[in-house]
Amino acid sequence: MTLEYKVTAGQALQKLKEGNLKYLSAKTGCGDISPQIRKHTSENGQQPYAVIVTCSDSRVIPECIFGAGIGDLFVIRVAGNVIDDHQLGSIEYAAEHLGIRLVVVLGHDHCGAVDAAINHDPEGYIKFITDEIKLAIGDEKDDYKACWLNVRHSADIIEQSFEIHREEEHGLRVVCALYRLADGKVEFEN
Repeated sequence: MTLEYKVTAGQALQKLKEGNLKYLSAKTGCGDISPQIRKHTSENGQQPYAVIVTCSDSRVIPECIFGAGIGDLFVIRVAGNVIDDHQLGSIEYAAEHLGIRLVVVLGHDHCGAVDAAINHDPEGYIKFITDEIKLAIGDEKDDYKACWLNVRHSADIIEQSFEIHREEEHGLRVVCALYRLADGKVEFEN
């Protein structure tokens, strides 16, 4: 199956950056959530331009952060933005069936899952998340640095799983980013 890529990874990244700039000064709203876009996407399907893998934290709302509306982003949320086979399957679907070329792993500062991995030893199902984060951050105790290490770890898993070729114009590109809770700015890794 040959897909026509409507948006390159570079174009998608630029749209995300522009959307975040608008968000920084906005008081309300996200992108287009109109009845018309709901009807259009219901009848014609979705055509998102980026995958966003992010934390389940209620303060991190990718559609708002990037000024996106219905049908714009393919969002995968899991506490601590960790990656396992379920997230990889979703990314694979988005790339192969929706033609998305950009995957952004979006962590955030002051992440409760990262804090739990640094300062606590949870039990139950949460341990699956914190164990993965501990693997990512090692002995790092600084929250900010640990959050970045965790994002990079998830991006590395995605890149290795899909044999990412960054140099290809139409290849799948993975980008690391960190959302700052206090001011809403997204820092993209250089």
